[in-house]
This record gives sequence, C-alpha cells and structure tokens, in this order.
Amino acid sequence: MPYPLIVDLDGTLIHTDMLHESALRALRDRPLDALRLPFWLAAGKAVLKRRLAAGSAFDATTLPYNLPLIAWLRQQKVSGRTLILCTASDLSIATPIAEHLGLFDEVMASDGAVNLAGRHKHAALLARFGHGGFDYAGNSRADLAVWPGARRAIVVNGTPALAAAAAMHCEVEHVMPAPPRGLRAWTKVLRVHQWMKNLLLFVPLLAGHMLGDLDAWLALLLAFVAFSLCASTVYIANDLLDLESDRQHPRKCKRPFASGVVPVWMGVALAPFLLLASLGLASLVGGPFLACLIVYFVLTCAYSFGLKRLILVDCLTLAVLYTLRIIAGAAAADHLLSFWLLAFSVFLFLSLAFVKRYAELQVQMQTGKTKVHGRGYFTTDAPLVQMLGVTSGYASAVVLALYLNSDVVRQLYVTPEAVWGAVPVMLFWVSWIWMKAHRGEMHDDPLVFAVKDPASLLAGAAFGVALLLGSVALPW
Repeated sequence: MPYPLIVDLDGTLIHTDMLHESALRALRDRPLDALRLPFWLAAGKAVLKRRLAAGSAFDATTLPYNLPLIAWLRQQKVSGRTLILCTASDLSIATPIAEHLGLFDEVMASDGAVNLAGRHKHAALLARFGHGGFDYAGNSRADLAVWPGARRAIVVNGTPALAAAAAMHCEVEHVMPAPPRGLRAWTKVLRVHQWMKNLLLFVPLLAGHMLGDLDAWLALLLAFVAFSLCASTVYIANDLLDLESDRQHPRKCKRPFASGVVPVWMGVALAPFLLLASLGLASLVGGPFLACLIVYFVLTCAYSFGLKRLILVDCLTLAVLYTLRIIAGAAAADHLLSFWLLAFSVFLFLSLAFVKRYAELQVQMQTGKTKVHGRGYFTTDAPLVQMLGVTSGYASAVVLALYLNSDVVRQLYVTPEAVWGAVPVMLFWVSWIWMKAHRGEMHDDPLVFAVKDPASLLAGAAFGVALLLGSVALPW
C-alpha cells in the first residue's frame, strides 16, 4: 500500500501565509485587535492563530493555489495514495481549504492549544505513522524539523539549499522550484508605472511660466522622487489590505501580493522603509511640501482603510488626492496656485475617478456579479456613475473656458486668443475617455490608459500646441 503523503499548507499548497493574511484582515477590519495581539501571542501561537482566524472570514475559492502541485497531488490521489493536509494554520482555516479542493482524506492543524509546526508537527506525525511511515511535502526551513521522520521529501517552492538540506535527512522524491520573482514583480509591487501621476507636481511650474527657474526644477525633482516613494508605500498598503477584492478581479488577481508571487510579509517590511525615505527627501525640499506629503499620506491611508468603501466619497477622495499633487508641486516650487487651476483640477480628476469606478462596475457586470467586492457600489449604479463623471468632465472644460477669458491669461500669454484652441481639445478628450469607458475598453486607471492611448496622446500634444501658440506673437 502506498505511503501516505502529508502536505503542508502555507507556502506549499498555497502561495501565501494564512497567519499573515489573518493579521492583515484583523488590522483592517478590527484595528483595536492590534492592541490585543501581544497578549494573544503571550498565550501561545496556537491561541494567536485561533483568535485571528475566529475574527476574520476568508474565501477559500480565491486563494493563490499552487496549481502545479495540485495537479501532481491529483495524480497521486488517483494512484491510491492517502493525502493528508498537515498545517500550522488553524483548523478553522485548513478545513474550508481542504473541502474546496476535495483532495485530502484528512486534515491535521493547529487547534488553539497546540501550534502544529516544527517539532510539534514532527511529533504528531511520528505518533500517527511512525518513523519513515510517511512522505512529506514542505517549503521552508521550518520543515527541516519534520523531514528527519519522513521516508521521502517533496520540496516545494524551496531554494536549492533547502533541497540539499532536506536530502541530508531523507530521500528527496520531487522538487518543485518556486516561480521566478524577478525585477518585473518588484516594479509591480512599487507600481512604478503609476509614478507618472506624480508628473502633476510640475503643472504649477508650467502653468506659471517658470521654466527657467533652475532651483524650482531641482526642488521638484526631489519632490517627484519623494512623492513616488510615498505613493508606492500607499500602493503596497492598499494591495495588502485589499487582497480578497483583488483576487476576485480578473486583472487585479495577478498583482504580486494577490497572486502570492511576493509574500505579504515582504510588503509589510518594505512599506515603512519607503515611507521613511520619502519623508527624508521631502524634508530636504521644505516644510510646506513636507506638510502636503503628510496630508497626502494620511488621506490615502484613510482611503485604503475605509473611504474607498463609501459611495461617492471614494471618488471625491481620489479627486482630492490628484489635486494634492498639484498643490504639493506649487509648495515645492514656492509658487502660488490660482483658483482657476484648482477648480479645473478638481472637476477633471473627479471625472477620471468616476471613470475608474465605472470601468470596475463594467468588469463586475461582465462576470455576472451585482456588487463590487470591497466597494459600496452595485452594478446597477453604472449609468448614474457615468452621468456624474461626464458632467464633471464637461465642468472642467467650462472652468477652462472661463479661465481663458480672465485677466490672468492676458498677462501670461502674448496671444491669448490662440489658447482658446485648448477648449475643444479638452471637450474631445473628456468625451473620448468616456466613450472608451462606455465600450468597455478602459484600463483600471484612466491616466495609465491615457499615456498608452494614441488619441489621448495626440489630444495632449494639441493642448500643448495651443498653449505654445499663445506664448508667441502671431501675425494677425
């Protein structure tokens, strides 16, 4: 009769750690539990896991499973092997996972009294099967305490060094290397492509015709790096707190943390480092910019922890966050902002925020869902969101037209009549963005869409030409 195959859960069967995810859910849903964590841990890791598991529900169907391992386990099951899920995670977590997969004959897990990890797992398996009476699949150095009692080892997602160490205790039957992480995964963690949003910091410099101010350019370059690092901190926090919602999204499920390509603990460790670096650079730029950056960080944290779940408030918050970049740019360049620029920015970015939500609603409608997970919107809200967004976009064009009729324009531009060409360009672009969203062709982020969309790039170029023509004397 084939030897039973014992399979670890965290990092082996799934590309994540359920203790880490339970702690993140507790931090998000019950922040006061963070004060209780030291007391639960003092009572033992088994108690900590039981308390965290009891207060945070999860969806076993959306976890990042190790599909190659599962395919191999199904072959072993067909060959007649007994499969047992043996994990240090709490039983209330391991059982739904085993039931979802329908692979395992039995589940052994931590029970609130014994933390089934390391030597405790080794002792439990020896008591049940005897020395050399089972094969064991694991992924970490903690499993080196288990493999000495096993007949054979299956090393999953481990390094070559781990496989060599396992071979010193028992025969290694099978090695499944970890999927490559690489530089691309880290650029996705940092959302480097989203840093282009921080080019908004330079808008006050351009709008104020301060292109020759080298000190302002240097300050803004430092400000750009500081804002980008701060934004990456927030993106990491948002991804960590939004794992369940991302895993239910057809594109966001491929993000590094949601897919398990990058462990969540790495994100928890990286975020504070990025924030400290950001604040250090911001302090070099100056106090007003540092204050803007802190407000941005606090507001984005509030958005991640709760505001994004409030209908309309979420979009208003996104619009304010975009506008804060322009305010921060003015603070870094020591330049006063005009009422017109602020009003134009708020309406335009509110429209883009509604585009983002509308695109998400369309994706959910295509999958047959009636409500967006982690948001306050129903798919039936899509027409109203569309109307609010189009209205906001056209309002930004109206503000631009009123600005072009003000005395400020006559002072800044030699030929202010030429700048009026920016108004139809603006009307076209707002209409184009919403047309693409209506057809379901919009990216999750409209600004990212805009820098890749030929029509949007041409509209931006035409807008710039109108401003340039206004800056020179034309023969009329």
